[in-house]
Amino acid sequence: MSRIGRKPIIKPENVEVKVEDGNLVTVKGPKGQLTKQLPRCLQIKLEEGYISVLRPSDKKEHRAMHGLGRSLLANMIEGVTKGFSRKLELVGVGYRAAKQGKNLVINVGYSQPVQIEPEEGIEIEVPAPTKISVSGIDKETVGDTAARIRSIRPPEPYKGKGIKYEGEYIRRKVGKAGK
Repeated sequence: MSRIGRKPIIKPENVEVKVEDGNLVTVKGPKGQLTKQLPRCLQIKLEEGYISVLRPSDKKEHRAMHGLGRSLLANMIEGVTKGFSRKLELVGVGYRAAKQGKNLVINVGYSQPVQIEPEEGIEIEVPAPTKISVSGIDKETVGDTAARIRSIRPPEPYKGKGIKYEGEYIRRKVGKAGK
């Protein structure tokens, strides 16, 4: 049995979980509301103080969906209570970021600055010219937006210049060998 799928999800008091027909789950909390379609083969049991996700059999497909369904539901509950955030760093001479209204403007060595418009529910902050913070309640959207920003100029292995996640280790290569 799936170790992750077996764990019950502790439901905070200020969170409201509603399961509709076909496993359409709606989670309401202090930070907002999320709706997601979970795999139809799973059974979601709402009990006093916690939620458990059950699978109908030990078929390969059901085992594969068990941990996934539980993780998605746990991430939804964590998102509406605490929220998620990803931090990025700009490394390089002249590389900087700024906000213009809701949009993010990044100068990373191209002839024109790159503008990024955040999706709905995503908030982008620039605490310093070389730091970017992406936050929101949906873990998938936050990670996707951060990956889109990083893909503008991924870090290169010789000098480490580019946009990288905070704490990401860049494996360095040796440059040209001398005589």
